[in-house]
Amino acid sequence: MATMQQRDALHELEKVVETWMRGDDAEQISGLLADASLSDIIRLIERLPVKRAAVLFRLLPPERAGVVFDTLDPRHQADMVNALGSDTVGTFFEEMGAEDRVMLLDELPGPVAERLLKDLGERDKENTDAVLGYEKGTVGRVMSPQVPEIYLEMTAHEVREMLRQHEKELETLYTLPVIDDERHLLGIVKLRRLFLADGETRVADLLEESPSVSVGANAEETARWFLPLGLLALPVVDSGNCLVGIFTFDEAQHVVESEDTEDSARQGGSESLKQPYLSTPLTKLVRSRIVWLLVLAVSAILTVQVLDVFEEKMEQAVVLSLFIPLLTGTGGNTGNQAATTVTRALALGDVKKSDILKVMWREVRVGLMLGAVLGALGFALASLVYGIEMGEVIGLTLLSICTMSATVGGAMPIVAKTVGADPAVFSNPFISTFCDATGLVIYFLIASAILGL
Repeated sequence: MATMQQRDALHELEKVVETWMRGDDAEQISGLLADASLSDIIRLIERLPVKRAAVLFRLLPPERAGVVFDTLDPRHQADMVNALGSDTVGTFFEEMGAEDRVMLLDELPGPVAERLLKDLGERDKENTDAVLGYEKGTVGRVMSPQVPEIYLEMTAHEVREMLRQHEKELETLYTLPVIDDERHLLGIVKLRRLFLADGETRVADLLEESPSVSVGANAEETARWFLPLGLLALPVVDSGNCLVGIFTFDEAQHVVESEDTEDSARQGGSESLKQPYLSTPLTKLVRSRIVWLLVLAVSAILTVQVLDVFEEKMEQAVVLSLFIPLLTGTGGNTGNQAATTVTRALALGDVKKSDILKVMWREVRVGLMLGAVLGALGFALASLVYGIEMGEVIGLTLLSICTMSATVGGAMPIVAKTVGADPAVFSNPFISTFCDATGLVIYFLIASAILGL
């Protein structure tokens, strides 16, 4: 019921804002936005084209505008910066965490990014530069460098007072790394224990062990390992075990969500939009799909070439052409199933690059079993209508195609990972094309042998 009411409220807000924007009634819109819930405003801005969203954004009270801007996806933020101008969002940019600033800067044109950086305060610029210094895709690129300096000899009262003074600057207060004079990580103190401790209790008496993560570690792999632990944050250290930042649960969730969205898009033959669909400009939608369509169109030429090679054989047995859609579809689907399963297993860490032979052996057996079931069914149906020989062709082809497609589909994501490519790129679109062409070759070779073509 609550969800339905929220949808109704958003729909009403959207209709009223659209009506008033057409009439250019800025004062009415401003009053409406001051009373609307933040969640409705955020969703409305995500649903509007960027230019209209920018107009709406200018009418928000400053404190609400900052919250709304901070919740948008980095690419959507970049579009808003381009529409509003860097001067308008300078204040919001300064209030963002260093890791959020870096994600936005990665989406902005160089001159705009430089202007925003130039206007930052010295401390904020230093923190932002620290994160920018790490390679994309690493923990260092998504961590927060703003952590309190807590030492063993400090008392609980001293730490609590320090946190009160700096709480607006810190990413999290719940997991507090403890360091020595050379910034070596010694352990952590949890806020609950710190809060309950007597004021004179030393940090050394509250210290707990904690896993840590290297600043150069892969962000996605670390996030997937970190999330099931049920921890709120992980200290981030350099090669000398010196504290350089903290990796929070929220940041890990964002990394995993972003990677899963990207993988899902690539498996469907497009690029991830990285912002809400309705707010994405049409040119970006086209760019996200056109490259893949061109690649697949060129790849499909292989299938045409195979048909051209076996054209004479099809003329001798026209019935062969009737089964081409069935066989190519089965091969592509079998390969896609295997590739999707293995890509997911790679992402979760269930499969490593060194497991390629184990995966291929498993998929050979899976493909054989699937092919046996489908082949038996194909043999029975084709035999009833077109005779035993045609039934044998279809049955054996389905058995062979399923085995081949499952094996290739299972191996390709691991091969991609080995050569440093995205496993999702090698999944559904490319596997479908490969299995179509290879499956047709298998089909016509079996048909030639059995039918004597």
